Amino acid sequence: MEKVSENEYKLGEALLATFYDMVKLIPLPLEPPSVWVRRERNQGFTKRQYSNSIYNLKRKGLIKLVEKNNKKFVQITSKGQLEVLMKKTHLDKSEPWDGKWRLFMFDIPEDSKEKRYLLRALLTQNNFVQIQKSVYVSPYPLNREGVDYLNTSGLKDYITIAKVEEFDDDKNLKKKFELK
Repeated sequence: MEKVSENEYKLGEALLATFYDMVKLIPLPLEPPSVWVRRERNQGFTKRQYSNSIYNLKRKGLIKLVEKNNKKFVQITSKGQLEVLMKKTHLDKSEPWDGKWRLFMFDIPEDSKEKRYLLRALLTQNNFVQIQKSVYVSPYPLNREGVDYLNTSGLKDYITIAKVEEFDDDKNLKKKFELK
């Protein structure tokens, strides 16, 4: 397996997010590395890093290159869209706690093990704490991108979300989340 430098990884993430924000499924013209590095948005990345990032995004199935009228275009795949949505789901905890807990329960079939892994990653990244094997809790709601991810990925069919006012003993949870 080819080792990807941290700069190429960051560039790949930036390119993927740019493709997603700009066009979603509409193809975007692929600029040759020599043109791209001259632009202000290159953020100091080299031609080689740009080429490697495009190659790695394509190899992972996050983008595909399509040709039309002898020109190459980048098109983000549905897998790429999910990857970007997952990256955008980070929670903003700037608002005060409303005193309610968000209980997240799921039952994902064994043949969808990857979806279970992705769901656990989404919950963990959004400060949900596992209290049982398929039960997570947080004082904060899932943000819009997180909900979009659940809908787009098909995970919504396997989950139940509840807003509860109290647990029998939530002292440890309050301590964990640094709540009053």
